[in-house]
Parts: sequence; C-alpha cells; structure tokens
Amino acid sequence: MKNENLVDIARHVIEHGRAGTMEQADEIFKLPAGVYYDEARFERDIERIFRRVPLLLAASCELPNSGDFKTVQSAGSSVLLTRGKDMTVRGFMNACTHRGATLARAETGNRSRFTCPYHGWTFANDGRLIGVAAQQDFGELDKSAYGLKEIPVLESAGLVWAVINPESKVDIKGFLCGFDDMLASFGFDRWSYVSTRTFKGPNWRIAMDGYLEYYHIPVLHGQTFGTNSTNRGIYYAWGPHQHIKTPALDKDHLATEVLGYMAPIADKPEAEWDVETLTFGIWGVFPCASIACFGGGGRGVMFSQILPGESVGESITSQIYLMEKAPEGEDLVAANAQFDFFQQVVMTEDYEMGRSIQRSLPNSGIDHIPLGRNELGNQRFHQWCEKIAAAEDDEALNALFAHAGRGLGIPKKAAAGG
Repeated sequence: MKNENLVDIARHVIEHGRAGTMEQADEIFKLPAGVYYDEARFERDIERIFRRVPLLLAASCELPNSGDFKTVQSAGSSVLLTRGKDMTVRGFMNACTHRGATLARAETGNRSRFTCPYHGWTFANDGRLIGVAAQQDFGELDKSAYGLKEIPVLESAGLVWAVINPESKVDIKGFLCGFDDMLASFGFDRWSYVSTRTFKGPNWRIAMDGYLEYYHIPVLHGQTFGTNSTNRGIYYAWGPHQHIKTPALDKDHLATEVLGYMAPIADKPEAEWDVETLTFGIWGVFPCASIACFGGGGRGVMFSQILPGESVGESITSQIYLMEKAPEGEDLVAANAQFDFFQQVVMTEDYEMGRSIQRSLPNSGIDHIPLGRNELGNQRFHQWCEKIAAAEDDEALNALFAHAGRGLGIPKKAAAGG
C-alpha cells in the first residue's frame, strides 16, 4: 500500500523538475569550523548526543531468529542486541555485572545464553543472570539484582533503535517524529540481510555531511557518477530526520537513478506510480545513519551507520546491505559489484576528501563554514545537533521532539497538483 506522503513528495519533486526549480534555506548558515576538529566539541557530541538520543543500530533482518545477536561499539560503550524466544529484540550494555568484562565478543551470532570469559557468570539472552560459577564459594547473591543492564529499544519499520543509557527516559517513538512510518513503506521486516563492510573515516560530522547533500556529486564524483549529474536536492523533514530527492527528470543524468529521480514515473498516471520509485532517494536518520537506494542485482538499500571513533578525527562506518529478495546467481554477482563500487567511492572519494578537510581546516585561519542555501540538509543537521546538545534533560528532549515539525512542508499547490 502506498504511503500518501510519498505520493505528495513525488508530485512536489516532479513539479520542481518540470519547472527547473528547487527549494532553498532562507539564508546561508555560518557553522563554527571547530565542530569538525575541536576536541571539547567532540566530547560534547559524545556526551550530549550519542549517549542521549536513540541510534539506529540494526535492521530487523540482521536478527531474524530467536537467539540471534549483534554487538555494536558506540560512544565508548559496547551494546548487545538480542532477539529472545518471544521474538522481541532487547538491548543491553555488553558488560558482565560481576567485573564489567565484555560479555559477547563476536559481532554477530546465535546464543540462548552468554557466559562471561572472565569468571564464568552466565546470562540468558533476555538479560537474566542464571548462573554464578562456584556460588557456594562466592556467597549468597540475589541474581535478580545482577541481570545485564538493559537499555531502551524500539523495533519499528523493520529497524532497531536503542538509547545507550540504561537510565534514559527518552521516548524513542516520539524522537522518530513519524519518520519510521515513512520507512515502513519499504517493508524492511520482509527483506534479507546480505552483508556488512566496515572501515574508518574522518570526523563523524564531516562524514555525515557527505550523505546530506548532492552539491558535491558532479565535482567530487565526476569520474564515477559523471560531471553532468545533478547537484540539486529537495529536502523533506520529520523532526531531525530527512528524506532527500533530486528534482532531475533528465534520463541522461544516470547517477540520479541511484540518488532518486522521478523520471520513470513523471509522465505516468499516479495509479501507476510504484512504491520502489517513490521510495528512491536518501533517508537520513539522525544523528548518524543514512539509507540509500540502489538497483544492482535487485531492489536494495545501503544502510550506512557512521559512529564516532576514539578521537575527534576518526569515525567508523558500517555499510549494511539489505535487499528485498536474497540475491542468487547473476543477481548476487551484480549486487556484490554494486557493494564494491559504493565502498570504493566512499573510501577513496568522500572519505579521502574528508581527511583532507581534517588536515587543513584546523590551521587554515577559517573560523566558520558557510553552508549554502542549497545545503539545507546540512544546515538542519548541524542545527539539530546544537539543539539536542543544549537540551538540559530527557524531559526537555522529549518536549523538543514533541514540538518538532512532522509535516512535509510542501506548499498546498504542489501537493495538490497532478
């Protein structure tokens, strides 16, 4: 079933494409340059953003069966996601409650219980402490008080969000501002996990910037996507989350087939508009994830997870590939070729450019970055970083999301047009 918001967006994009226009921010935004390299700002991002807001940590199809687990390293913490016998996904701090040793060291697997490699304490995958080694020597212990530290988790739209703070009172559903309802249009809960590729990148904000605009495409990616690729994006926001499409309708703009143009449906009756085309584009999930559509080997998405590294100048990216149908034979060959291509483009073009920024900016004398009116997604992203960091507590965060815009911001004329 089509999400009517997707239809409204498509009308709006096609209208801009035919008119050769785009929507812009009200003005150029001056971003303090230090957000990319200042150590104190980096620590503030960790404490005030990554340890407070929900993070998109997994796709449901990465944990399809009872007992499946995944570990994720973020903001100096290790998180353990598990699917229990009741098929509910739960999240825990990946630390034994005896001495704090890392409990699960593998990145993925299937276990009904986890045994600490230090002293042998054993936990069920629902977090309960079920065994203390040599308890007759250890002494009487209330096991119910020493279960794994559970963190808030929400599984919605075939994706899994978690807050890396056992004490958090942040409303994950409220934080999503209805964006998960949009993502539900993909039907990710019925998709297949294919593979993950992980590599290092520059500062996490520099890395995220590249996922939020098309302005750089014909320049930085001129050799890979083509110098005639569109550099325009149209942005739709649900609180801090964004969907980005290009208004290009020219079928010669080959790169925009990956990036989300509406050319295949522009001249068709709306009744013939297909969900695959309607969902094409970039879906930016605040603060650190991007979902980009592709077609190599079949319908798929590259779910990019960009997490801060151990220092201000480092991030860790995991490209998680999901496909509507598990690829086989020639489709698998085509899909892997697509994955290779994306990885090389990001590593050798986007992230190499990011590292050059990291090297040159601190001693350049540049005190601010002018984000253009056409870089609306970047403006919103950095503004939301600051708003969230400034919110005093979880109650303030919940209020911030409750009052955030949940509409598309589409002019009535554009939304009603055909």
